Amino acid sequence: MDFRGTYEFTLDNRGRVSIPARYRHEFADKVILAMGQDGCVEVYTEDGFNQMSNHVAAEPPTTPDGRQARREFYAQSFDTELDRQGRILVPPRFREKAALNGAVVIAGRKECLEIWHPARLERLLRGGSSSTEQAPEG
Repeated sequence: MDFRGTYEFTLDNRGRVSIPARYRHEFADKVILAMGQDGCVEVYTEDGFNQMSNHVAAEPPTTPDGRQARREFYAQSFDTELDRQGRILVPPRFREKAALNGAVVIAGRKECLEIWHPARLERLLRGGSSSTEQAPEG
């Protein structure tokens, strides 16, 4: 499955956001969230997460780089599931790191969906910094 397109949603006050209807069936069994390196939350199917983990595990765990890559990927991932309305819960730590509150953009990135603060994604698409340390505009 290739995830594509851009969708506007609202994160509710409990930290839930809808998955685009066209992709909900892909996440029916399991949803895995990971903190993206560019300041977004990545939304994976179980197969997609396993494929990404193969890339992370390419460096052996016997090396410092291999251990660090695993820590960054696995320690910053979270299992969740769709509720009856097709929403997922984004953990507070992820919401804080990705500056998610209110309006969000869900964008396809082939292997996963990404949940973005709208200004942060716009800045990145314009060629600006995607740093998570930079406060979102607006």
